[in-house]
Amino acid sequence: MDDLTTLARHHLDQAKADPHGRSAHLFLHDGPLRQSVIAMVSGCELDEHNAPPAASLQVLHGHVRLTGGGDRMDLIAGQVQEIPHERHGLRALEDSVVLLTAVTATHGCPTPYEDAATT
Repeated sequence: MDDLTTLARHHLDQAKADPHGRSAHLFLHDGPLRQSVIAMVSGCELDEHNAPPAASLQVLHGHVRLTGGGDRMDLIAGQVQEIPHERHGLRALEDSVVLLTAVTATHGCPTPYEDAATT
């Protein structure tokens, strides 16, 4: 069993020592389900990248900005948000740690991209 508080503290310390200002750790991998802790120092950004079929972001510590599809959402500790189904990015507005929960494959359930292709 992993302790999210301990993981968050550890990876925030590592992010502060990292030249890129971030640290991440995949701590749960069960088939298509993945959970990762991502720590970022203030000002650090994850450039826009593709979305998995389903994902959520929960802020464990700090304040982040989630961008995607021309929108932006500011999230603070304790808040959880569905990840946009299009390219998206993340910026730490202060030293922050997030919990990313992602489903990387869906069997028998089309992704938003597959739905769009069939309509």
